[in-house]
Amino acid sequence: MGTTTYSVAVLPGDGIGREVMAAALVVLRAAQSRMGREFRLAEHPAGAQHYLDSGESLPETTLDACRAADAILFGAMGLPHVRKPDGTEIIPQLDIRFALDLYAGVRPIRSWRGLPSPLSHARGSDIDLVLVRESTEGLFYARGRGVVEADAAYDTMKITRAGTARVCDFAFELARQRKAQGRPGHVTNVDKANVFASMAFWRQVFEDRAKGFPEIGTTHAYVDAMALNLVMKPWEYDVLVTENMFGDILSDLIAALVGGMGMAPSADIGDRYALFQPAHGTAPDIAGKGIANPSAMILSVAMMLDWLSVRHGDAALADGARAIERALQGAFSDKAVLPRDFGGASGTDDVVRAVVERL
Repeated sequence: MGTTTYSVAVLPGDGIGREVMAAALVVLRAAQSRMGREFRLAEHPAGAQHYLDSGESLPETTLDACRAADAILFGAMGLPHVRKPDGTEIIPQLDIRFALDLYAGVRPIRSWRGLPSPLSHARGSDIDLVLVRESTEGLFYARGRGVVEADAAYDTMKITRAGTARVCDFAFELARQRKAQGRPGHVTNVDKANVFASMAFWRQVFEDRAKGFPEIGTTHAYVDAMALNLVMKPWEYDVLVTENMFGDILSDLIAALVGGMGMAPSADIGDRYALFQPAHGTAPDIAGKGIANPSAMILSVAMMLDWLSVRHGDAALADGARAIERALQGAFSDKAVLPRDFGGASGTDDVVRAVVERL
C-alpha cells in the first residue's frame, strides 16, 4: 500500500512572501516522514511582480491549478508601487477569495511563551482566540463596483442572509470544536447594529443561527467597543465573527496583542477550497535580507494540515500540525531563537533550523 499523497498549489508571491514560503516548505518537508505522508508541491505564478512582467496578477492557469489541488499555500502579494489605472493596488489574494468563494477568513491569535508581550497585564500570556471574518460580502463587495462622481464617491456594503448564515455557522462549528478541546466554546458577534440597517440585519441572522447551537454561548459587541476590549481584556474572548471590513481591521489589531504580524497565520476557507497564508504583507523594505520572521507562514502550514485532516479524515495530519506548533514553541521557550521583529537577532533560516531540529 502506497504512501498517502496530497497535492498543494504553492503561490509564493512578492517580497518576503517568497522567503517565508521557502522557509515553511522546508518545515513541511521535514514533517512529512513523521506523518508518513507526502506532499506534491507545485509552484504557480501570481502577484504584483508577475503583473508587471506579464500584465496578469492571477492567471487563469494558476486558478485552475488551485482548484485541482487539495489545498493552497499562499505567500504574500502586492507591492505599494504597483497599481491599477484607478489607483488601487494589485491584490490577487482578494481575487482568489471571490473566485473560489472562500467566505470564512480565519485568524487565530495566541500568546507564545518565550516571546516578549506588548501587554503589561499579567494575563497578557493567556490570549487564545480566533477571529472569523466574512470574506466575500460586506464593504469589500464594493471592490471594483465603486461609483466616483465629480464631488463624491460611493462604495456600497452588501449583507445577505445566505452569506451571513454560512459564516456564522462556520464560527459556531469552530467554537464547538474548540469547546471539545477544553476552550470556552463561546462566539462573540461584532457589528454596528446601532447605526446601520445592514448590521442590524446581520445581527438578526446571527441570532437565528445561534438557535442551532444551544451549547455555545453568545454575546454581541459593537465594533468600536470591541476594539477597546481587545486591547483591555483580549484573554476573555474565544471566537469572534464579523463583517469583512471590520474583520480586516480587527485582525491586525489582535496580531499586535501578541507582538505583531510575524505571529499571525490565517486561512481563507470555503465549502470546497481552502487557502493558507500569513496575515502579513510583502514588506519590500526587508525583502531579500533574510531577516523576515517565517513563523506566521509556518503556522499557516499547520492550519493547512488541520484542515486537510478534517476534510480527509486523516488524523496523522493533525498530529503533524501539533508537532510543528510544539517545535516552534520549543524554539522560543528554549531561547534558541528570537526573531528580529521581537528585538532579537534571529533570521529566517535560524527560525527554520530551530524548528526542524525540534521536529
